[in-house]
Amino acid sequence: MPTAPVLLAGHPVHRMGFGAMQLPGTGVFGPPKDHDAAIAVLRAARSAGVNHIDTAQFYGPDVANDLIKEALFPYDDELVLVSKVGAARGADGGWLPAQRPEELRSGVETNLRSLGVDQVHVVNLRRHPEGTVPLDEQLGEMAALRDEGLIGGIGLSNVTLDEYRTAQATTEVACVQNAYNLIERAEQDLFDACVEDGTPFVPFFPLGSAFVAESPVLNDPVVQATAARMDVTAPQVALAWLLAIAPRVLLIPGTSALAHLEENLAAADVVLDEEALSALADVRP
Repeated sequence: MPTAPVLLAGHPVHRMGFGAMQLPGTGVFGPPKDHDAAIAVLRAARSAGVNHIDTAQFYGPDVANDLIKEALFPYDDELVLVSKVGAARGADGGWLPAQRPEELRSGVETNLRSLGVDQVHVVNLRRHPEGTVPLDEQLGEMAALRDEGLIGGIGLSNVTLDEYRTAQATTEVACVQNAYNLIERAEQDLFDACVEDGTPFVPFFPLGSAFVAESPVLNDPVVQATAARMDVTAPQVALAWLLAIAPRVLLIPGTSALAHLEENLAAADVVLDEEALSALADVRP
């Protein structure tokens, strides 16, 4: 991976990381379709140099964290684990808000237990878009968890620009994790603010939502034409574009297949030329 490491809560991480959301079963619920393949993917990612793994206890629930622990524990000193709190799962797999301070604390504690660690390097506070819990109450609890040593850094996920600015005025923000890709640029103002501030930005769904059958990113004609001209794949173009547009973008594409993992990691070696960057800059929904 040729890209220079970026500091994430003081820990140097390679810009191509791994997201564990696709390891559990369909709908991020229940056990994986192929347990051994999931373990192999995690071990292959780490062997390839990936040292930033993004997860959450509510992926499964517990499934993603259990797989990470089984595959990689005891963790080496260079591995940085990032989790998130603010959600839970119902018995039917439905996504439920868990936004109150006591729920955030419980979420951190369950992550610690399932990952088998005393501290999670970074925990993202994932805001609910229709939540009613004041942000300052949530940040106060996250800061307390950090002061107690249970988390190393506070990240933000699914936040607005105003919420990011509010958090900045209260505490150090380790990273911001929002939806952003070649097609989905609704968070451009927030992205630009993070770039200006030097805050690592971690786009989720870098190749389009995992919950839709057809990816508008990968099916875009400009992306496909660029991939064909450069003799690479459409996912590699989309990931390479994100790496190219700002130096502190950290990618966490996820997969449960070794071939797909190798394809994603190879995107770090793709250097988009000026023709590609110019064409991709104009891609829109």
